[in-house]
Amino acid sequence: MEAPLSKITKLPIWDLAFRPWFISATALSVVSLSIWILFLHGKISPFSAEGISPLIWHIHEMLFGFGATIAVGFLLTAAQTWTKIRSLNGLALLLLTSIWLAVRVLLLSNSVNLQLLAIALQALWWLVSISYLTYMVTRAKSRRNYQFIPLLSAMMLLNLALLLADIFGDTELALHLSRSAILMFGLLVGIVGGRVIPFFTERGADGAQVKATPLIDKLLPIVTLLGVSVFFSGHFIALPFTPAALLITAGILHLLRLYCWDPLSTRKVPLLWSLHASYLALGLGLVLLGASYLTDAIRFADALHLITIGTIGGMILAMIARVSLGHTGRALKPHGSLNMAFALILFGALTRFILPLFQQASLGWDIAAASWVIAFSLFLWHYTPILFSARH
Repeated sequence: MEAPLSKITKLPIWDLAFRPWFISATALSVVSLSIWILFLHGKISPFSAEGISPLIWHIHEMLFGFGATIAVGFLLTAAQTWTKIRSLNGLALLLLTSIWLAVRVLLLSNSVNLQLLAIALQALWWLVSISYLTYMVTRAKSRRNYQFIPLLSAMMLLNLALLLADIFGDTELALHLSRSAILMFGLLVGIVGGRVIPFFTERGADGAQVKATPLIDKLLPIVTLLGVSVFFSGHFIALPFTPAALLITAGILHLLRLYCWDPLSTRKVPLLWSLHASYLALGLGLVLLGASYLTDAIRFADALHLITIGTIGGMILAMIARVSLGHTGRALKPHGSLNMAFALILFGALTRFILPLFQQASLGWDIAAASWVIAFSLFLWHYTPILFSARH
């Protein structure tokens, strides 16, 4: 007779990392963002007076609890295709998901010691995930994908450092580290987006005239890394210049690259125009981040939300809507309501940036949060049954 645990680990949900992590991380984003908005309006106060501050909790759960979890789940899933080596599954995946869930609970505890335990478990989640991805790509000598290892490792270090900084009272440093991590996430989007968006566009948009961008492809990571390095270092040492020029240059390069991918050809294909629109938000967001150093009319934090909502949120929604269908053997035809979900994320990103310019910041927060919650709830409604079901 088969043991109950063995039966559980053989369920379709534990077949690949994208299944449990897309559901869990998406649900977390809906719940944590709802908590954050209710907290801002004084309706609830679930946070401890000691340890992690409400702002850093919000940033951490959206950027790492949601964003990084989806990204790592996607990479672990894609790596199986790249390398032909079986990715994390079964009991190992169940245990790693349980660790991830424990972190979410412990970060909201009233005990600093339990919050420190959460950080240790978060480190364990990162180390296991990165180690297994490293094993897969190195064993298969998939050199093209080695770049993800240092990138994820840097994000792990920023993740752990910002939590420790905040717990020990340096919220300003934690905020700076979180912003550095967002810029690193932009680099990840540039790498993955640079591969998949032109590829999907050529094959999925009628008459698409996609042009190769070899020079931009070489320049973008260099300019982006220089921009992140200058931004990161500026908190610790006095530099004779700001990252403005580098951020603006990176943004312009992204926009030029997007132009070469013929975005207008995708306007009738939601799974494609959503990717292009999210990439557009990255280019515009970086230009506006750079501009925030040059004019007081643009706040850095507001421009940053064009990237966190429009790019990270938008790109993730577009990718998980596609990957969840493709990797379960289903046709790439999402439910019609996902079109509205894609549009809602972009609408939320724009309102979160624009309304504060007109002294309507609170309204911008509310609209952006409502847009996000509705959009990702629609994903959960339509995709949870798919992700729990066997491959077609």
